[in-house]
Amino acid sequence: MKIRESALQEALFKQMRTPEFYPHPVHSVTVCETHISMVFLAGDVVYKIKKSVSLGFLDFTTLENRRHFCTREVALNRRLTNKVYLGVSEITQKGDRFYLGGDGTVVEYAVRMRKLSETCSMKQLLRSGKIGNTDIDRLAMMLSEFYDSDTSDSPPDMEAAFETIRQNCDENFKQTQPWLGSLFDGDCFQSVWSRTGAFLDRQKPLFFRRMEDKRFRDCHGDLRTGHIYFTDTGIQIIDCIEFNDRFRYQDVGADLGFLVMDMEFLKFSALAEQLLSAYAGYAHDPEVYVLISFYKCYRAMVRFKVNCIRLQEHDVSQQERNKLLEQTKKYLALSDGYADRFSRPRIWVICGMPASGKSTLAQALSLALNIRSINSDVVRKKIFPAPPTDPGNMPFEKGIYSETATSRTYDTLLSLAEKEVLKGNSVVLDATFGREKYRKQVVSLAEKLGAGILFAECTVTDPVLQERLIMRNGRHTVSDARISHFQSFKNRFEPIQKIETGHHLKVNTQASMDACLSKILPRML
Repeated sequence: MKIRESALQEALFKQMRTPEFYPHPVHSVTVCETHISMVFLAGDVVYKIKKSVSLGFLDFTTLENRRHFCTREVALNRRLTNKVYLGVSEITQKGDRFYLGGDGTVVEYAVRMRKLSETCSMKQLLRSGKIGNTDIDRLAMMLSEFYDSDTSDSPPDMEAAFETIRQNCDENFKQTQPWLGSLFDGDCFQSVWSRTGAFLDRQKPLFFRRMEDKRFRDCHGDLRTGHIYFTDTGIQIIDCIEFNDRFRYQDVGADLGFLVMDMEFLKFSALAEQLLSAYAGYAHDPEVYVLISFYKCYRAMVRFKVNCIRLQEHDVSQQERNKLLEQTKKYLALSDGYADRFSRPRIWVICGMPASGKSTLAQALSLALNIRSINSDVVRKKIFPAPPTDPGNMPFEKGIYSETATSRTYDTLLSLAEKEVLKGNSVVLDATFGREKYRKQVVSLAEKLGAGILFAECTVTDPVLQERLIMRNGRHTVSDARISHFQSFKNRFEPIQKIETGHHLKVNTQASMDACLSKILPRML
């Protein structure tokens, strides 16, 4: 900050703290300060002034820049508000006095807003238990419609867009390195940074697909509970990012990730999950779950960085400093937990009766997660190449389907899964898993490797199973199961009863693929 501008702003801020400064009735002035703004709540009006600072990701050091970004802030925030952003006010100076408007020299600009009651803020409503399912649903619908209203195309250069994601992540870590050591756990910090980079390297295709699917939009950029108000005139969402487009133009998951992370920080995880579920349904975007832990980690590090910057400012009281330190450590711990989730390999067991839709679901899940799907029929036929024959006339559990052959098939299936997990990858296993002993084997493997595990049991009615098996007659399929084997499979299938509820769910594959994925993918959280 230039010395002259610093002194000028300090003088201005001193006058703006007094009710007499304002040309409208004001009994008292409440002041809120962030690392980049001074906000003055004066009666029914709020005036927000940008500090003359340069932080790498923003530059407010010139009057023209501050004017430009004030104008930009009003225009962008009117997208998600109704009659809240009133305009930009000039602040003039005559002698040693400052005025709102007037014919003096223009020395500053202020965003002028209608004051919203803090009792209506989402943060306060959550804390007072006044946010219900209907409110969460309304917010999810509003956000879905907002993202959908952006008709701009995907980034013309996806490589550049992906590098922007990496830049945004790295910037958080690089700018906060100076505060490690006595204040914060450097090992934890470095671990989160390392896992973030590894995830970006490994899962680049996921980000590209989100771009291709037009899930990158001109978003809000700072979507937090303190910026959302439930008012009599509707939901108002204020304070979007105006100072740097790369923080705002992003995956909608990164936008939602901020809000979900903030709700979890405030210990409202159940409502956060509900919000995400409602959004995924309205937007037909079940894949938002695939990257949400990564984005929540990124957002927790954003708050870590912002707090670190604020901690270095000279006007922070000891009481505020202690509170900030506590919050900042919590954000680092939260980011570490999210990094565990997105970096921990999982074994996704897609199981069930033949013709229950396992392979279709396994392929969709493999694509959504950008991981390998291993099909037991393919594995079996690599081990036991069989001459062409009519599958319908093949005896049940004989030949390449004997107990010995099936055990060898599952041993190979798990061996291949182990290789994937040891490389740090999750994996989809596409097999019947109709015997408890095979399910025990894969659970033991997951425990040995420290991997997560989920059994998604595909279910449909018997008539549907039979119809699907009949449709295979006369067709070449990788599976040799046919209608003649139906009753034998049904009699032999051992119900899944000894898998913990948290690791087992049933998926009706007669539903849409979006619905199936929406049931499975939240288990990543």
